[in-house]
Amino acid sequence: MAARPHPDRRRAAQRFGRLAEHAARLLLRFKGYSILACDLRTPVGEIDIVARRGAVVAFVEVKSRARVPDADSLSPIQRRRIVRAAEAFLSRQQDPRIECVRFDLMLMAPWRWPRHIRDAWRADD
Repeated sequence: MAARPHPDRRRAAQRFGRLAEHAARLLLRFKGYSILACDLRTPVGEIDIVARRGAVVAFVEVKSRARVPDADSLSPIQRRRIVRAAEAFLSRQQDPRIECVRFDLMLMAPWRWPRHIRDAWRADD
C-alpha cells in the first residue's frame, strides 16, 4: 500500500491543481469558449470544466503534473466516470442547439504552455 503524501505536499498539489484549472478556464475563454460549469459533481462522476463554443459542448479534464508525460495518465475507469457525468449533465440540458459533444484533455505542467487536446477520447472508447 502506498504511503500518503505529507499534508503540506498534498496541500501544495491541491493548490497547483486549482491554479491549473483556473489557467485552463482562462485559456478556454481566450479561445472563444463559454464556461458552463466548473468542478461539476454528479452522483456518477466529476468533471473539471464544461465549456461551450457554438454548438459544441466540451467536457474538459485538467491534468496538472510536475512533468508533461505524467499528465497524460487518464485511465479507462476515469474516462468512463467522466462520460457518465457528462451524460448526467446533458440529461438536464434540453438545448437542441447542442450538435456535438466532445471530451477534451488539458495538460498543465510548471513552466510549460498548456496543451489542449480536443476530442482526446470518445464516449464509446
